[in-house]
Amino acid sequence: MESAVQEEKEPESTAGSPDRRGLLIGGVVLLACLGLVGYGLLDTEEQPKPRAVPTAEVTYEVTGTGTADISYLARSEAGTATVEKGVTLPWTKSVHISLGKVPSVAFVLDEKGGQASCALAIHEKHVQRATAAGAFGRATCTGGTRAQQG
Repeated sequence: MESAVQEEKEPESTAGSPDRRGLLIGGVVLLACLGLVGYGLLDTEEQPKPRAVPTAEVTYEVTGTGTADISYLARSEAGTATVEKGVTLPWTKSVHISLGKVPSVAFVLDEKGGQASCALAIHEKHVQRATAAGAFGRATCTGGTRAQQG
């Protein structure tokens, strides 16, 4: 009878050598990170600039006597009116309005009253005039801007 002698192999010591799979995974992760950083640094393509919106020059004018609160539309993203309170008349303001927006100026006289008129001009061309008198007298002038045809 032969005796089967099995030799047990001792596991190889890995204490002194790094695990190859761990190195491979670490290398791949490092390359991926470097690639992303490199892409971010080298991707210097300029972003397209927003198109300039065509505008029209608008002149608002409130003439007369007294003191008034004046609201007018100026170029803004929100499209809200600008309000100036307690303005001593006469008053004039030139602004740029995006084409297609409706320029508007309105005033309200104070409790002392007076007499006043608003006027609106687009590209120096008179568009509208309105008049109000007395305590808390009010008037509004509006006009339209058209897209340039060409």
